Amino acid sequence: MAMSEGDCARPVDSFFDIIKDELTQGKDVKISGFGKWSVKKKGARIGRNPQNGEAITISPRTVVTFKWSNKVWEKLNGKEL
Repeated sequence: MAMSEGDCARPVDSFFDIIKDELTQGKDVKISGFGKWSVKKKGARIGRNPQNGEAITISPRTVVTFKWSNKVWEKLNGKEL
């Protein structure tokens, strides 16, 4: 039995909503065998405007990083176990 696009989209949307909720709470999200999303705080720093080279202050912010699991990384780089 084929599923409609809406039937397929609901669990996928729910999955990503859970990930977003966890990350906004500052929690890491790990999917075993796939990878891990982490929330990192970056402090203010001095940067350069690429158009004119002037020094600018980059404000502090929160970013999300992702790190592949070793299994995925090895498969992507042709080093399957």
